[in-house]
Amino acid sequence: MKPPVHEVAGEALDKAIVVSLVLKGDRLSDDRVQHSLEELIRLADSAGVEVLHSVVQSKDSIDSKWFIGKGKAEEVRDLAVQLGANTAIFDQELSGAQVRNLEHALDLKIIDRTQLILDIFAQRAKTREGFLQVELAQLSYLLPRLSGHGVNLSRLGGGIGTRGPGETKLEMDRRHIRNRISELRHSLQEVKRHRELHRERRKKTGVYQVALVGYTNAGKSTLLNRMTSADVYAENQLFATLDPTSRALRLPGGQEVVLTDTVGFIQNLPHDLVAAFRATLEEVNEADLILHVVDSASEMRERQMAVVDEVLLELGAQGKPRITVFNKIDMATDGSGGLLSADGDSLKVSAFSATDLELLKLSIQEKLMGGTKRFLIPAARGDLISLVYRLGDVLEQEIEGDDIRFDVRVKQTEFEKQGYMLQAFIAQEAIQLEGESY
Repeated sequence: MKPPVHEVAGEALDKAIVVSLVLKGDRLSDDRVQHSLEELIRLADSAGVEVLHSVVQSKDSIDSKWFIGKGKAEEVRDLAVQLGANTAIFDQELSGAQVRNLEHALDLKIIDRTQLILDIFAQRAKTREGFLQVELAQLSYLLPRLSGHGVNLSRLGGGIGTRGPGETKLEMDRRHIRNRISELRHSLQEVKRHRELHRERRKKTGVYQVALVGYTNAGKSTLLNRMTSADVYAENQLFATLDPTSRALRLPGGQEVVLTDTVGFIQNLPHDLVAAFRATLEEVNEADLILHVVDSASEMRERQMAVVDEVLLELGAQGKPRITVFNKIDMATDGSGGLLSADGDSLKVSAFSATDLELLKLSIQEKLMGGTKRFLIPAARGDLISLVYRLGDVLEQEIEGDDIRFDVRVKQTEFEKQGYMLQAFIAQEAIQLEGESY
């Protein structure tokens, strides 16, 4: 297949054809395929790329040389010439050899889904930590593919696929890149150490930590802004937020908690990205409560919720106390808004409704504080008295014969972790827990 003469201007805007391969054995629904392709187009838009056309091929297996079939590759080449495209973006991850073969055959810049996501992260990074994490993810991704990006790197016009580490670093030999990866990991270990120190300080002060997690563009940053009067960048874009932001949130009872906005998740989130951002994502692991924000207006919300669950499982945060926040309920147009679960661990809200936000704050307070409980403990049991103080804020204590009565505003997360000791004692000694909540 002889490539056409197809020059790309140095300052040309990226104009792309998006390509997706559907394997017949995968049994993906048409909706899933269409959603993934639409998401790829939105990712391209977030990266500043104009998408001119989309191509989908259904095939029994992946072509080891071209990824798509030879005939479909010719179709993409002809479309590029006809439409004036200079880039082809694939919805799946490509090998270095496939990139090299496609670049030679199509005379286009070849980008896969992973590289596109990494490029968006390179654009959005604002802090030193963000830059470190993005560069580590990009170099980890590119190291085994260096031989497949020769043509791509020679295109001096920049654009997607060339941001971040830059051409000079990417043209270094593998040994130097491995050394750079080692340096980045060491720097991120320092970041992790500092984060752990900050977390320990927060724990000592007894401040609760609440993490906002969810699929990208679910409205996490908007919720943070509306609940805390923060000024976090919030736009209708995929991955509008990259660097985590923490703000103090005052609950209706007067207590303050730390509310942290995190990077959004997405299906097929690159493993290198999860690994590079682990220092940041550990904020989720350390949180006392997770707010899983769901875009109620998305027709694919159930799949998006499953993706978030998968990433939380990978992070080891699956069992954390959680409230599912069905956001954008005012935008749900398919009639499904009324069918969404709204039990004690979930809530339907609009970020622009003051009433909804107050209800959300109350839910956070109830989940964290757990209400007020009364304990009757023998005065001689110093170990249990010490435990009572660890379980929450003692509002009142009074001696009753050989016992001490404690009224405690319970920290629900601590009660779930350590309250079993008191419960076991109560069962053994037949001391009843009074005033469960008042």
